[in-house]
Amino acid sequence: MIYLIYTAVLGTLFYLWPGLIPFFLFSHVHAGMVGFFVNMVMGVAYWMMPRPGQLRQDRAEASTFFLLNGGLLVRLVIEPLSVYTHSAVFHPILVASAIAQLLAILVFVWAMSRRVLTSDMLRELRRKRDG
Repeated sequence: MIYLIYTAVLGTLFYLWPGLIPFFLFSHVHAGMVGFFVNMVMGVAYWMMPRPGQLRQDRAEASTFFLLNGGLLVRLVIEPLSVYTHSAVFHPILVASAIAQLLAILVFVWAMSRRVLTSDMLRELRRKRDG
């Protein structure tokens, strides 16, 4: 919800002080799309997708959360500085934040792929249940 508030406040500030737009536009969009929307989708998917055999994915869930939000927070701080200073010194930090977010997405995709129920998995679960 913090990202949703951040994007709403920043969007309002853009109308009041249009000079902020060049520095915060990409952060504004990224906070809304990744910070709010992607976090919401991933959270709902971890909560709602089936857990075959009572599958626990605590590490995957935590890794997804911390990689995605850690990378995003770094971007939200560093990107405006990078735009303001036109300095290449921030580029490696932005690359690292993008890699963290990419890793979060890869962990999420792997975790969700484990939850897809195939007919073979259903037969195996029935076999285990029936003994």
